[in-house]
Amino acid sequence: MSATKTRETRDGYGEALVRLAHAHKDVVALDCDLGRSTRAHRITEVDAARFFDMGIAEQDMISTAAGMAKMGKTVFVNSFAVFVTGRAFDQIRQQVSLPRANVKICGSSSGITQGADGATHQSVVDVALMRSLPHMTVIVPADARQAEQAVEALYELKRPAYLRLSRYPTPDFVPAECDFRIGRAQVLREGSDICLCGCGPVLFNALAAADLLGGEGFRVGVVNFHTLKPFDVEAVADLVGKYRRLVSVEEHSIIGGLGSALAEVLAERSQGTRLLRLGVADTFGESGSADELLAKHGLDALGIAAAARQLLKD
Repeated sequence: MSATKTRETRDGYGEALVRLAHAHKDVVALDCDLGRSTRAHRITEVDAARFFDMGIAEQDMISTAAGMAKMGKTVFVNSFAVFVTGRAFDQIRQQVSLPRANVKICGSSSGITQGADGATHQSVVDVALMRSLPHMTVIVPADARQAEQAVEALYELKRPAYLRLSRYPTPDFVPAECDFRIGRAQVLREGSDICLCGCGPVLFNALAAADLLGGEGFRVGVVNFHTLKPFDVEAVADLVGKYRRLVSVEEHSIIGGLGSALAEVLAERSQGTRLLRLGVADTFGESGSADELLAKHGLDALGIAAAARQLLKD
């Protein structure tokens, strides 16, 4: 891993939002008193009239966004992931997902790397909630550059979407030549012994784990499943043809996220591929630094490598 400049996926979101606002007059952003943290406030660099701070009122924000979408706006709504998906789930279901409103729900500071604020602020079930909704696209970009690509792609997608954003910094590690398309996984490394399937910034640790295992003689594949809905079923079918062992790596509950999506496909498509799910094991988060929490849940490079090594031995 090269020691390049690190960014957070929320930073990539802010950069792309500014570009979109310059290019498209229909783009507006709503926030719940967290605009500087979510980077939604950056739209004011283009036009302050297109930023709406709704206060700490997520339900009202979603209802307002649905009305704006009905008027022809492309609406980006922003808050911490745990609040926008949890407090406003009913409004998202009834007013965004059901009528297929052109609203992009941007959940920032997601997962356990939200850190010291603890369980109340750490979203570990947000993807499960959003995946369950009909008509909802769900994207978890791996790095800031991919977040920029996702925002631009979502502008063209005139339907509901959930974009999961993080405050955990990494380099822009997904190769620039990798084509980003909604619903299409990206093969970052080829292998034959085992494949690490990840999403979000924790995929950086999966690549580091692949380096560790490669040094031990294992041939390790790495795939970026940045879109969890629609899920790339054909990519999984390809993996089943190449690997007997898969490991899912996500900063989310092992229930309802990437691990569940893979398990659903494998149950229908595979006769012998074994899946190990790494993530938050049906528990709430707790206070701690991002790196401490990743290590505790086995989502640092050493933990991922150890789990994969054990699966290879079994």
